[in-house]
Amino acid sequence: MTSSLAPWASRPGLSRGRRYPQPPAPTRSEFQRDRDRIVHSSAFRRLVYKTQVFVNHEGDMFRTRLTHSLEVAQLARAIARALNLEEDLAEAIALAHDLGHTPFGHAGQDALNACMAAHGGFEHNLQSLRVVDVLEQRYPDYDGLNLCFETREGILKHCSPSNARRIEQAEPGGVARRFLDGTQPSLEAQLTNLADEIAYNAHDLDDGVRSGLLTLEQVAAEPLAARFHAQALAEHPKLQGRRLLYETIRRMLSEQVYDVIRHTRAALAEAAPASADAARAAPAPLVRFGSDMRAQSSALKRFLFANLYRHPQVEATMQAARQIVRELFAAYCADPAQMPASFAARAERERAVADFIAGMTDRFAISEHERLTGRRLMPR
Repeated sequence: MTSSLAPWASRPGLSRGRRYPQPPAPTRSEFQRDRDRIVHSSAFRRLVYKTQVFVNHEGDMFRTRLTHSLEVAQLARAIARALNLEEDLAEAIALAHDLGHTPFGHAGQDALNACMAAHGGFEHNLQSLRVVDVLEQRYPDYDGLNLCFETREGILKHCSPSNARRIEQAEPGGVARRFLDGTQPSLEAQLTNLADEIAYNAHDLDDGVRSGLLTLEQVAAEPLAARFHAQALAEHPKLQGRRLLYETIRRMLSEQVYDVIRHTRAALAEAAPASADAARAAPAPLVRFGSDMRAQSSALKRFLFANLYRHPQVEATMQAARQIVRELFAAYCADPAQMPASFAARAERERAVADFIAGMTDRFAISEHERLTGRRLMPR
């Protein structure tokens, strides 16, 4: 596989290595090894009961953080293969990118960030890195999963300047350096960022229609979906309902992937980076949509925010979710003994509480809140 990689692709044999050196595995590359460690982690398994848009009790067929991560991984591998980039690295980043997400999706994250405002805040991307660096405890000689630099770099998709400076102080020239010097992550990390966007726009449309909060007519009116809806009807005039929605989304997904591949090839041909590090030094990401697709994808994101994520029914559930997180945080800070001993004994109380809550599934958070307050705010 390595022999077919583009000159600017990441290469497992040239990895910047692990925080704790280890001998190579006999049958797997370094990035395959990272992927396997992520899949076997406790945090990865918990994603199956963490909200994407709809809380778990609202329906068995809605996406969760786990199914979202799998869809991102599939898209990331497809794009990486077409561009002769490192598929295993892209897959590892995709599978790990949401490991630090709280229960209840962005509502849980926002509530926990507010609770932690006086204690360094809370960023789910930074928490994902924290999960793989510190919180997973599976090995006898170190905390975390001891992943390669390139995988960790890709996991840290966003980072505030203050957190970047703090990480840089502990790890000079490490995974946070690019947020301070304006360079880019690997091409594999860049394509995974776009695969994430492509995946959630598409599957949130699907879940929104399935829930009844969006209509097929609303979807068909959105510029990004409209032409694919029209194409599907032109070829299959009798198509309707869910089959029409699926065909519209399938075509939309494919065109977005092809657009990324087409415009990234052009950008790479123009920049001609000699290596993976040369691609990092580019002034802007080289994996990209064309301008028209970027505008349409951004418009679809705005549509979803206005009509799905901020829908009164979703917002009512998320209000309850925020209350659960706030009250859990207050309860554990007041009485750390209510947490497992490994969290209760830590000196940084508020960060320990944030770590514990961030690792919860939706239903465990609901159950713990009921245990501590005597009130049930959501079904389990």
